[in-house]
Amino acid sequence: MRLSNRKKAPIYNFLLTFSLLFAIIGGAMTFLNIIKLPVFGKMASISLLLIGGAGLVIIFLRGRQIFEYDSDGEALNFKNHSIIPFLGKEAKDEFPKYKLVSFEVVNALLFKRLYIKITSKKHKESILKYDISYLTGSEIRDLKLSLQRTIKANKENSDNNNNNNNK
Repeated sequence: MRLSNRKKAPIYNFLLTFSLLFAIIGGAMTFLNIIKLPVFGKMASISLLLIGGAGLVIIFLRGRQIFEYDSDGEALNFKNHSIIPFLGKEAKDEFPKYKLVSFEVVNALLFKRLYIKITSKKHKESILKYDISYLTGSEIRDLKLSLQRTIKANKENSDNNNNNNNK
């Protein structure tokens, strides 16, 4: 199964640009009010600054915008990056399906995170984190379903291997 919200990047770019523009115009208007050159009034400039600033904070807190998932073949591929290259580092992971142990979706007020638990060769577990705040509800359901199928197949293969080893 493949899942990607890359096509929505122009929308995220627009929201980011809109918030940044509001913050810059609000900041400029506030500065002009401070030096006694009122443009639209004190309340309008402060409200524009607050709206733009709040938008930027929300975009920053929600995390990386673009999430891509691919479970076709023998490996799971996860890619999570921001539309702004310097905003955060890219999370890009590829590992065999049999290494997947469990997953958890954390749904907070402003953000959603996906935590993937995988095993290594030495049977140590590591946790991988991805931002899925910008996925729709149906995309999150499809992602959960795909990961649950993979975990179920891993458990069945593990049980079959244990039964064959015991014989």
